[in-house]
Amino acid sequence: MTVPRLVIAAPSSGSGKTTVATGLMAAFTERGLAVSPHKAGPDYIDPGYHALATGRPGRNLDSFMSGPELIGPLFAHGSAGCDLAVVEGVMGLYDGAAGRGELASTAQVAKLLRAPVVLVVDASSQSRSVAALAHGFASFDPQVRIGGVILNKVGSDRHEVMLREALEEAGMPVLGVLRRVPQVAAPSRHLGLVPVAERRADALASVAALAEQVRAGCDLEALMALARTAPPLDCAAWDPAGAPDFRPAAAPGRRPVVAVAGGPAFTFSYAENAELLTAAGAEVVTFDPLRDEALPEGTAGLVIGGGFPEVYAPELSANAPLRAAVASFAASGAPVAAECAGLLYLAGSLDGKPMCGVLDADARMSERLTLGYREAVAVSDSPLARAGTRLRGHEFHRTVIEPGAGAAPAWGFTHPERRVEGFVRGGVHASYLHTHWAAEPSVAWRFVAAARAAEGAAPASGAAGAGAADAR
Repeated sequence: MTVPRLVIAAPSSGSGKTTVATGLMAAFTERGLAVSPHKAGPDYIDPGYHALATGRPGRNLDSFMSGPELIGPLFAHGSAGCDLAVVEGVMGLYDGAAGRGELASTAQVAKLLRAPVVLVVDASSQSRSVAALAHGFASFDPQVRIGGVILNKVGSDRHEVMLREALEEAGMPVLGVLRRVPQVAAPSRHLGLVPVAERRADALASVAALAEQVRAGCDLEALMALARTAPPLDCAAWDPAGAPDFRPAAAPGRRPVVAVAGGPAFTFSYAENAELLTAAGAEVVTFDPLRDEALPEGTAGLVIGGGFPEVYAPELSANAPLRAAVASFAASGAPVAAECAGLLYLAGSLDGKPMCGVLDADARMSERLTLGYREAVAVSDSPLARAGTRLRGHEFHRTVIEPGAGAAPAWGFTHPERRVEGFVRGGVHASYLHTHWAAEPSVAWRFVAAARAAEGAAPASGAAGAGAADAR
């Protein structure tokens, strides 16, 4: 595989990686190139902006979640047929999973992809010291090839001259200079940037402004030339239909409908999860719990991923017909997989607002951020995983849920702490843990098999269960 590629990294978070990466993606796309967007780490929000900039799905490359051995194949899958791939890093260049060395760091992803790195430096409070910083990052790991620097938040022409002189003395190419332009920054809140789905028109304008800023301040020809120095990548592209442990769909021609929650309240998903469901024999149909009053016709399986239900709790609660339909569907025993936001939506209430009432539990916002990678083992058999199945995942939330009775735990965490988490009851598997199914494709096959078994038996809409959901 010989697609040109760049990794956009930084010394630390907040340096401007998303600004530069999204702007580069949009600028090269405007030139008529097919640009493949990628994000190192478990982030869901940045890939939404990447997709807006390129017109292609934003994809994650997380060596903790999927294992280092899948980084190349997943990259090859996403960038097949493209003219350029741009990978936005996570945190600082060498920051990764706590206590695991380089695992899950941008540096590890760059090495696995044999890709040159562009270092984005916030130069707002330094001049000649920028050369020492760039030299230190370039020499820390000789296997990481830093091909140049893009200077961000440069204050003036004089400031730019001092920075360029220092970096020239250090032998580090300057590939771009961006001035302080706060008006193009995307708004943020308690878990980071506001997702694209919540501000699409404004997000389009922001991406266009980023593209203009990058065109004006960066040497696109030099960046493309650097991308072309990436050597061939010797790996086969990941294939959802041919992934390890994949089981061919039984009963050809029958494609059970798996409804996947979307819209502004449920924006967190990995593209590969839906691709695996399709490869396992499902017809994947998206619905919006803020707008749709019934599940898609013929729904036989339900997936509710992550997002921001706490922001939309009143609107979600007001859609009583859909809450009743979800409660009735779950009560039928059909498979339901819920992650984080989905867990909150299935609860009895969220910040005092009635939710679906599938789980005997109540959720509320908290001051404490729960964040980090987790190693987990399935505690209970469910339509998602057989007991004993091991997965790596990620938690990222500012809510807590107070469980009642009637459900078994979903996961037992083995690292970094030992505890049980989530709920399994009937066909429902609900948890805070975000997972990337490419690491364990049998999860998708098992879920679709359960949906096929439930097909025709589960109600897709209606008022049944409304009283139980609201009586809480």
